[in-house]
Amino acid sequence: MKVGFDAKRLFNNFTGLGNYSRFIGNALAENFPQDQFYLFTPKTKNHPDVQAVLQNKNVKVIQPPHWVRKVRLGSMWRSWGETFDQHFNDLDVFHGLSMELPAGIKKGIKKIVTIHDLIFIRFPELYSSIDAKIYTYKMKMACKQADVIVAISEQTKRDLIEFLHIPETKIEVVYQGVHAQFYQKKSKEEIKAIQLKYKLPEKYFLQVGTIEKRKNALLSIEALANLNPSHRIPLVLVGKPTAYKETLLSKMKEWGISDNDVIFLQNVSFQDLPALYQGATIFLYPSFFEGFGIPIVEAAVSQLPIIAATGSCLEEAGGSASKYVHPNDAGSLVQHIEVLLNDESLRTLQAKQTLDYVQQFSAKPIANQVMKIYLA
Repeated sequence: MKVGFDAKRLFNNFTGLGNYSRFIGNALAENFPQDQFYLFTPKTKNHPDVQAVLQNKNVKVIQPPHWVRKVRLGSMWRSWGETFDQHFNDLDVFHGLSMELPAGIKKGIKKIVTIHDLIFIRFPELYSSIDAKIYTYKMKMACKQADVIVAISEQTKRDLIEFLHIPETKIEVVYQGVHAQFYQKKSKEEIKAIQLKYKLPEKYFLQVGTIEKRKNALLSIEALANLNPSHRIPLVLVGKPTAYKETLLSKMKEWGISDNDVIFLQNVSFQDLPALYQGATIFLYPSFFEGFGIPIVEAAVSQLPIIAATGSCLEEAGGSASKYVHPNDAGSLVQHIEVLLNDESLRTLQAKQTLDYVQQFSAKPIANQVMKIYLA
């Protein structure tokens, strides 16, 4: 079988959609060595995570002709021109990994698109109006064109049905996996070195994700303010700041929370994240809404107890052993934190049960699910 991928983000994005693209590409190439996988991209970037995909002998990179790159028409080639490439027309399947498909795919090539979330439709105020319109248009066109839509969660499937009126029979749910580095157990010395690098204490709560309103770090800070002082350990917030950070700083001042109590970290190396997770005491993720919530799976494979929020798909990511609170209920978050802080054996048990649950998000079962869709 010959499978093509829209690989722009695989090569050029090193967060969400890029991580997903590399995970799927590598998982399929490793588990199905008899098949050929073609990465269509207007430009490439040399990066260790990209090289991990390219080292598979059954992976080939397809770029536009030199003159297209020279006159900077790569985006047009990706949207339409690549379908004239002979490699493209020899494909059995083309999979748009980041909610887009090129126009003009010939009959006989099975068309798959992965939809990650509909946040720009559900919460348009979080985006510029032009961006929301562009994302919505591209996604609607891809869903209309696709033979099968892969949703990364049941929540995303429900949103596709509710907002775009996609027939349920056209949607398959395949969860996301996490980078292999999160499965690697770090030594005490490695964890200590990372804590020293970022000037962290030995014990801390951890929350990972852009510092924006939707991620709801305010609830974590409010819970910190209401914890028994003897139980208070610092909260580490890892993520790119937005204007929302000023709201957090204002509330910290109002509630008597110091800079030592809440530590903001940005520009954290992706390679340092596993040790940051593994050094934490409890992982907090009270987001108002997510398409899936990949940091929860990262925390789970790092063997952390997790407290997340109800209201979207986070129960799908964390399973029944993790704890969940309403995203506006600081009191319940305080209660769950204090119970876990007071019982190390409970923290260990919850982490073990959640780790067992997230084994379904590892590379082989996900690759098998995707290949089943290709062959159907």
